[in-house]
Amino acid sequence: MVLGPNRYGKAETRVVRVTRHGDAHHIKDLNVSTSLSGAMADVHLTGDNSAVLTTDAQKNTVYAFARKHGIGAIEDFALLLARRFVDSQPSVHRARVAVEEYAWERNAGSGHSFLRSGREVRTCVAHYDGSAAWMVCGLRDLVVLNTTNSEFRGFVKDEYTTLPETRDRILATAVDASWRHSSVRPTGPDGDPGGDWDRGPDGNGEAANDWDKSYETVRQALLTAFAGTYSLSLQQTLYAMGARVLADCPEICEVRLSLPNKHHFLVDLAPFGLDNPNEVYLAADRPYGLIEGTVLRDDAPAAGPAWE
Repeated sequence: MVLGPNRYGKAETRVVRVTRHGDAHHIKDLNVSTSLSGAMADVHLTGDNSAVLTTDAQKNTVYAFARKHGIGAIEDFALLLARRFVDSQPSVHRARVAVEEYAWERNAGSGHSFLRSGREVRTCVAHYDGSAAWMVCGLRDLVVLNTTNSEFRGFVKDEYTTLPETRDRILATAVDASWRHSSVRPTGPDGDPGGDWDRGPDGNGEAANDWDKSYETVRQALLTAFAGTYSLSLQQTLYAMGARVLADCPEICEVRLSLPNKHHFLVDLAPFGLDNPNEVYLAADRPYGLIEGTVLRDDAPAAGPAWE
């Protein structure tokens, strides 16, 4: 018997950072999961803990960095944590930091009162191995719906097929999307751009990634493609959404999408002497079709550990 791949960490550390600028307060509400791997064989095979950075210390680092560096783009925060774990511990060879961000909106224009936003959850997963970094950004539960411009017909029909063809249907889904950046130029160890990480192959400095701008561009590309595609299938819409992201975002090389088909069935009102000209629907929550796919550039660089 041999020990296979392994890692350990602290899952779902909840941290809320309030930044106060006079009467104007700002909130960052995160769920952070850290995971480390490296020279960890002895702890598994003999119980020797001398190489182990405790999961409690990982949790405390999240809180300490939230205070020391603040929290801007979640991608920068994740990369700072990953770099800290690898660069400070000889036994840690690679760090994976996953972050979820929950959005808040101001309540009635107040500087200090907030209500939980109905927006999607923003996500990222950062990897760092001591010399290179990888980043997958994403979002979860972006709920969208088109009331028309969607068909579904011409599909295989066997002895168990009961679904009728339709030339006009509601198309609705809750988008889960992840996208991989071709390159990562993370911040330095103190949260500021600089250092060898920001050097290109010619030695010239490069600006750090603008994660917030990239995120909003991707989000808008997904929404634009969903609204603007005359859909013959949710699979076709998925490809259109991924292709639009790559067209609008040259820094991204791969998009993965998971689209549950949130079915809306016309209600038969004939027993009540009423017609139903595509106006009254039953919104069914399960079972549901689940459409998944990847759209990537034909010259996309190898993913490395990005999708782990």
